[in-house]
Amino acid sequence: MQDEIDGSLVEKVLDEAGISKNRAIFGSMIGSLFEMAGEEVDSGNLKIARAALEEMADAFRMFRPFRDRRKVTIFGSARIGPDHVSYAQAQDLANKIAGQGWMVVTGAGPGIMEAGMAGAGQDNAIGVLIRLPFESPNRFIASDPKLVEMKYFFTRKLMLMKESHAFAVIPGGFGTLDETYEVLTLLQTGKAQPAPVILIDEPGGGYWDTWTAFIMEQLIPRGLVAPEDRSLFSIADDVNAAVDQITQFYSTYHSCRWVGDLLVIRLTRPMSPARLEELNREYSTILAGGAIRATDPLPPERASRDNLDLPRIAMRFDRRHYGRLREFINSINRGD
Repeated sequence: MQDEIDGSLVEKVLDEAGISKNRAIFGSMIGSLFEMAGEEVDSGNLKIARAALEEMADAFRMFRPFRDRRKVTIFGSARIGPDHVSYAQAQDLANKIAGQGWMVVTGAGPGIMEAGMAGAGQDNAIGVLIRLPFESPNRFIASDPKLVEMKYFFTRKLMLMKESHAFAVIPGGFGTLDETYEVLTLLQTGKAQPAPVILIDEPGGGYWDTWTAFIMEQLIPRGLVAPEDRSLFSIADDVNAAVDQITQFYSTYHSCRWVGDLLVIRLTRPMSPARLEELNREYSTILAGGAIRATDPLPPERASRDNLDLPRIAMRFDRRHYGRLREFINSINRGD
């Protein structure tokens, strides 16, 4: 009976609010609120839930006008000054990628975050700031409407990652490494869309080589990550090479989505039957059945008018070998 009453109340709230689009989703969210009220959740937990929802709503609203532009998120230390080579690299990277029509997203604080904002320029910079007593928005984004502030690191990381199509990481401390592992975990488990992750070191530096050695010598031999997961990131000590790696990822590969048990990969140019045969031979081990094949837009794609002008291929990917999927995308882009 209580479920029926709650259901009736949810419908009444939706009706009075005039909500028709995504009605089932909003109804489920309201129902969750009713459940928390019925369980007498303590006020501290309620405040966390409220603040997180408010922060995400603010961020969704801020990002919405720029949903059609590709974005790169730059991670790096707040402690790096303008006289450091890494600051210059971040600024140069942001300037070059913005020159190709991309936007740059950073945590909006000092150091590498400031460098990214400076290089991108005001029109191309987006900031997602964490509220800390010792960290304020940098001068390049402080008064910009493309800045959103967060109380919680988990909501901030969500927005730094969810909206981006590439990630560039400059050497940093605990926070930078946390963000790096978070991105790689999301890619490794398929919780994020495939994207390039470029780890940028200063020329001749050994920061990322040392970090990679730990993975190769400790994690892979113990079976804690798969050998192909090494393909989820690359290292560069040259900004031009880093920019090339980011843009090359989208040279033939455009995007992907799941339609039932099919992974549909949209392309910027058609793929020949001969090339499809080669890919089927090389990547048969990541298929859960069937073959990689060319396809027209599938009914759910047509219903949502999802990139209908692009050629596409489809396959029953096993949802497990995401490092190999990255290698598959690299092969698509090489066109060999």
